[in-house]
Amino acid sequence: MVRVWLLVLVFIAAVLTGCETKMAQLPSLPGEHALLFQAQITKTLALKYHLFLPDDYGSDPDRLWPLLLFLHGSGERGADLERVKIHGYNKISAPRPGFPFIMVSPLCPGETRWTNHLEALDTLLSQVMANYAVDADRVYLTGLSMGGAGAWQLAIEYPRRFAALAPICGWGEPLLAGRLKDLPVWVFHGALDTVVPVTESERMVTAINEAGGQARLTIYPDATHDSWTATYANDELYEWFLSHRLGND
Repeated sequence: MVRVWLLVLVFIAAVLTGCETKMAQLPSLPGEHALLFQAQITKTLALKYHLFLPDDYGSDPDRLWPLLLFLHGSGERGADLERVKIHGYNKISAPRPGFPFIMVSPLCPGETRWTNHLEALDTLLSQVMANYAVDADRVYLTGLSMGGAGAWQLAIEYPRRFAALAPICGWGEPLLAGRLKDLPVWVFHGALDTVVPVTESERMVTAINEAGGQARLTIYPDATHDSWTATYANDELYEWFLSHRLGND
């Protein structure tokens, strides 16, 4: 695998300003890339993010790729972008030669939560989709713990953005879960989790299904808070993602 590390300052205004990022500013080679995204929404916000491009990216100029957005947990917050790889790249794409997803893994600024940055995440996603060969019908979302909560809320705010959602040991707002009734959802949690009780996932799944959805819940009977290692090691998850496209479910 070709691995190229670049640090790029990307200055982008909010979508409403009409400003576009130049293609030449962004890396296009397969492998790992470290970037900085700066969005001017209500105030300037910088988000570092890790970008993974598949091995064959760019070999076929007409090929569009699925995209996976990963949101890390609270323990990885701060300034060190390498930390997003602990439970992200290192558990998801690194063990899988030929991993077919473009993967975007932003870094949450210290002492904040993903729920504070939903608009910035949506704008970052728009930037990546505008500058890379992304299949807009195959954009997927996952996250763990605090990132699971962020994934729930991001999907609730932008339910037509994603083709499938997989929150892990997160929490959400059951009163808003009905917005996800048309979105394929697969939720994972450890039965022995004392950090985020499994009832948080059960409440969200129940609310979606009572609204007419078909959310799935996998509970690991012997797992505590770490229910992500088993989840991200399961190839069925990625096959499940790829089985869904916007407008086909």
